[in-house]
Amino acid sequence: MFSYYLWTLVKNEKVNIVIIGGGAAGFFGALRAKFLLPDAHVVIFEKSNKLLAKVKVSGGGRCNVTHHCFEISKLLKNYPRGEKDLRPAFNQFACKDTVSWFEDRGVNIKVEEDGRMFPTSNNSQSIIDCLLSEAEDLGVEIYTSTNVQKVSAIKEKIEITFDNERKEIFNAVLIATGGHPSVASYKWLSELKHQIISPLPSLFTFNLKEKNICSLMGISVHEAQAKIVGTKFVQSGPLLITHWGFSGPAILKLSAFAARELATKNYEFTVAINWLNKLEEDIRSILNTLKSQFPKRTLARSNEFNLPKRLWDFLLLKVKIDQEQVIGQLAKDSLNRLVNVLVNDQYEVRGKTTFKEEFVTCGGIDTAEIDFLTMESKLVPNVFFGGEVLNIDAITGGFNFQAAWTAGYVAGTTIGKRFSR
Repeated sequence: MFSYYLWTLVKNEKVNIVIIGGGAAGFFGALRAKFLLPDAHVVIFEKSNKLLAKVKVSGGGRCNVTHHCFEISKLLKNYPRGEKDLRPAFNQFACKDTVSWFEDRGVNIKVEEDGRMFPTSNNSQSIIDCLLSEAEDLGVEIYTSTNVQKVSAIKEKIEITFDNERKEIFNAVLIATGGHPSVASYKWLSELKHQIISPLPSLFTFNLKEKNICSLMGISVHEAQAKIVGTKFVQSGPLLITHWGFSGPAILKLSAFAARELATKNYEFTVAINWLNKLEEDIRSILNTLKSQFPKRTLARSNEFNLPKRLWDFLLLKVKIDQEQVIGQLAKDSLNRLVNVLVNDQYEVRGKTTFKEEFVTCGGIDTAEIDFLTMESKLVPNVFFGGEVLNIDAITGGFNFQAAWTAGYVAGTTIGKRFSR
């Protein structure tokens, strides 16, 4: 199935479809197009020597296939960039369809408490094997270590130029090469005249200037709120303390929605943590109730918020309250400091940490130039896009993969119907 520059286009009357990129969107596009055009010549070219690399490493090697968010209006809310664009595509193929697609091919999918969905095998290889098997059964050709230098339009056909300056003509192309770290990485697409939105990292953790709280590394809070001070950006969810700062879904969601704002700040800003994700007046009420009902209880024993004990002790120390202080004798100013640190605990952030294997970018091909009913370029006929090469990205939870499956499926469907005439 795989080779190195050994491919030769069959010169006959077949429809010839090329997919550039051997990831989730590329595979789904190829499989759908070949299913609808069984006599067509459908080929995937992958630049690296690895196929479905992100599928392999996602979810800690389990592959977070999609999310149990079967209502499209709610699904769209998980895309900082792409929310409005994706609706026409999701109306054709969304989370429930992805689950059905894999289960119809013998890969059972399970849902976890937080809505993330994985193969029941807990092994991403189940997904990879399914896609490769389907490609082999349908007759999709796959070539790794094959680099495309240029894509050009010639009279409604597509010319592909390879590393060795060899050129081949195709009826249509699906470009699904994933996200890139710089505008220069998109130069090979320059002849298509698409606008490139400057790529930036999305989904990253926060590195703290002062590391005192990092002594609690490994501690997580089930439901916290994180806010970028001085902006409108705020997110809630589980928060994890690491040896460099803050991580967990609340932080990753915040980094995604605030990605461009934080880049302009050079990733130097203040984050405010509400450790309980509760209103100030509610917390104050709980503490005052404790003062009146259990006046002899020490502050060490007054953690009615189910915070991890080490974190509770750390916060008391931070606001200079003795753990052995009885709550009934807690002075008003001390109570105010305790309330404030619970709802507005601020930290200076100095930099970020990204996940190398699961790197996600915002930026890429401008979505205004794509028809999301078809995933076709509005500028160049028979050129299609899918996956992170577009200026679309999502929070964690399987949403980025879902956008890729959907775009590939819709593009493949459009290609299949167009050339079946």
